Amino acid sequence: MARPPATPETRSVRLLKVGEQVRHVISDLLTRQMVHDEVLTAHSVSVTEVRMSPDLRHAVVFVKPLLGADEELVLKALRTHTAFFQKEVAGKLRLKYAAKIRFQGDESFDVASKIDALLADPKVKRDLGEETDEA
Repeated sequence: MARPPATPETRSVRLLKVGEQVRHVISDLLTRQMVHDEVLTAHSVSVTEVRMSPDLRHAVVFVKPLLGADEELVLKALRTHTAFFQKEVAGKLRLKYAAKIRFQGDESFDVASKIDALLADPKVKRDLGEETDEA
């Protein structure tokens, strides 16, 4: 039987702590421009979340460039320097195993903007207004 996907509520505290530490290390490397890449130097990149596997051997790093500009170029540059990030994270966190890092674009902002657009729709506002009057 397959396990259901992990949600923030079902992940262990250790996974969340290690993921947050990895996020801080990667954010610090990007902020200080320790990666010598023209694309990464030219863009501000936010590391929004890091999800660790239960054995702490794999990390999925969700990133979003400022205003979503040139997301594919930024992801390609980050993926090119994955070995550097893995080495730095392993050196700073001193875990038993160095986590394999995989960079992915963060789509949560796009989903949030779609939800905001739906809630701003006059028909939805009307329906929501009627429900609050009845309650």
